[in-house]
Amino acid sequence: MQTRIIKAEKLSTREYAPYGQVLAASADGPSKPANFGRARRFDSLVEMQNLRLDTATLNVCIFRCSAWTSSELEVKVLERHAFSTQVFMPMQAGRYITIVARGEGEPDLASLRAFIIDGPQGISYDPGVWHYPMTALDNTLDLSCLVYEDGTAGDCDILTLSAAVIVHL
Repeated sequence: MQTRIIKAEKLSTREYAPYGQVLAASADGPSKPANFGRARRFDSLVEMQNLRLDTATLNVCIFRCSAWTSSELEVKVLERHAFSTQVFMPMQAGRYITIVARGEGEPDLASLRAFIIDGPQGISYDPGVWHYPMTALDNTLDLSCLVYEDGTAGDCDILTLSAAVIVHL
């Protein structure tokens, strides 16, 4: 199989919608006053899905992602969480990339897209969305994560691709 090359694009809510949701406090988005008028509260930004209600519990964790500084990234593996939404929110300023694909049993590489997130935005993966491990750009970045897990192998499926995909940043 021939190596595929894709170009990373800037994250947009519309383009990312087939894979999950974008978390951002939009100036024109629905919000309400909070904390005695000292804050605005933006509710229900992501629908968290737990497809193993009997066994999985919410895991709130942090990924400390090392900086990737090259102008391209070679993708050899993808992973998915078939039974849970997964949410990532940056804990400081910085850029990061998400590489995503649809697909039931295996990823549909025709749907593979790469999005660069720059600024105060988080992302979610819908259950079953294939993705590359979270990767910081430029500098080390901490990302808080929410995911339902039960500690079994079913928490995360990992697949080695038959041919690498090159992502131009």
